[in-house]
Amino acid sequence: MSEHQRADARRNYARVLAVAEEQVAAHGAGASLEQIARVAGVGSATVRRHFPTRQALLEAVSRKQIEALCVRARDLTGTGDSRSALLEWLTDVVADCVRARGLAVTLAHDAATSDPVHDNACSASLEEAGKPLLCSAIQDGAVAKDVTVADLIALIVGIALATEHHPDPAAQAERLFRLAVAGLNPQS
Repeated sequence: MSEHQRADARRNYARVLAVAEEQVAAHGAGASLEQIARVAGVGSATVRRHFPTRQALLEAVSRKQIEALCVRARDLTGTGDSRSALLEWLTDVVADCVRARGLAVTLAHDAATSDPVHDNACSASLEEAGKPLLCSAIQDGAVAKDVTVADLIALIVGIALATEHHPDPAAQAERLFRLAVAGLNPQS
């Protein structure tokens, strides 16, 4: 492949990704790949060459949010009360899943449609970033020992998807997350 062809492929990738970001923001995780190709001015084969699966496309679109959440987890690790730090990070994850259309679907694990060659890199990155926060909270006795970051991400994905069409999805998602954290017991 010549340098010109590689440069052209990089430009196509950047253009497809930019259009995909716009389309996912407007239409969610089900954004049409054909529409993305049309708006980007490329063929659908070009989109599929760069993003062989919808999951790969969604992960590329979500990469910046995931990186920011990972940095946030690292910043909160070792600061103050371990439970508060974990909950602060999880609240940020909830907010981003509600705000960034397609992010919750990106983080969802669906074994039936997963690409066996391409694991869910976004979810794995978040799990790795959140692990020190959770471990500290468990070590301090603030969280049950059998809780995993994957459990918490699954809970957040469920809440984000359940509130997607609510009139105020951010407020409802935060309320449901707080309910999940507090449990059903009334405050004494």
